[in-house]
Amino acid sequence: MPLPTAVVAGVAASVAALVLLAVAAALCWWRLGARRSRTSDTASDETPPTLAEWGRCGRTSSAPDYHGARRFTLEEMSHATKNFSDANLVGAGTFGKVYMGLLLDGTVVAIKRRVGAPRQDFVDEVRRQSEIWHRNVVTLIGYCQDGGLQMLVFEHLPNGSVCGHLYDTGKESMTRLEFKQRLSIAIGAAKGLDHLHSLAPPLIHKGFKTSNVLVDENFIAKVSDAGVDRLLRGLEDPGSPLNGFRSGIYQDPEAHSLAQLSASSDVYSFGVFLLELITGREAATLVSPESTESLAHWLETSGDEVADPRLGGSFTSEGMKELVGLTMQCLSPSAVRRRPKMRLVAAELDRILEKEMTLTTVMGDGTAIITLGSQLFTS
Repeated sequence: MPLPTAVVAGVAASVAALVLLAVAAALCWWRLGARRSRTSDTASDETPPTLAEWGRCGRTSSAPDYHGARRFTLEEMSHATKNFSDANLVGAGTFGKVYMGLLLDGTVVAIKRRVGAPRQDFVDEVRRQSEIWHRNVVTLIGYCQDGGLQMLVFEHLPNGSVCGHLYDTGKESMTRLEFKQRLSIAIGAAKGLDHLHSLAPPLIHKGFKTSNVLVDENFIAKVSDAGVDRLLRGLEDPGSPLNGFRSGIYQDPEAHSLAQLSASSDVYSFGVFLLELITGREAATLVSPESTESLAHWLETSGDEVADPRLGGSFTSEGMKELVGLTMQCLSPSAVRRRPKMRLVAAELDRILEKEMTLTTVMGDGTAIITLGSQLFTS
């Protein structure tokens, strides 16, 4: 018996509605997947996850406090670090002691802790910096202000600082970075700094050094401790134009005379980083503390002896010569020769690496030893 026309129409309408809902759901999931997988080189148009996406990704156990900046409790931080156990202490930096932590949702994090009274400007700055979303910048996940302590919670990078894989300590190292690997790390760090400089207003690192370049399980480089001076304001003298400046081998020698730190100062610091990638040695050991010789002059007069002997034959003489030339440009006094912008530095490093890839077919003897995140808490 044929169905009444009204029944047929009702069934058809229901089916059409279900189809539209299925299409809309599929489109939603496709957009979410595309956003998660997006890795732009410049990341100037890269969009951080929305609040809902953070929850779906399982990166936090509750919704972030503000566009991804989550406010943690002291109890959560204590639980994550086993009551700030020495076994979880992995280092110390400008902001204070650094602990490795494991959140309840299984996320491995790095927690930086220092003594400090609660401050609203600290929270505001954390919120701003948590908006920075780039594959070559360490992500600030959240913060804690409780119990007379201030804490910053960052993504954890299992292979640590480049220092542990680079410096020639005279001991047998588990990792020997060959030339193309060093170039790749330099490119990542350069793109991270360039992104910070491209922000509005620009974020000047002011403390860039090799120990602030971390590498993940795939040895992708990420810049850490960017903007830490802003998070320290209010705890230290905010009146000085060089607030956050700490003199050292990485710092632009012109900064004090110019009474400011700038993007050009970061370029100088990056030049010192490149010099360490070339030599495999700490820059502070290249010139004596009593010497007035600049690093640029030392590099210029060192000739062919500058390259790390552990590199063996994993590079071309032309590639090394071009990298040394770029390092010289970064280290040059800005009053004599204008230093290149970080965007141009990254582009030049890209070009050198691409050329090396076409001229050499063997990756070299050095193979990075990778630590997986799942292995960090196994006994």
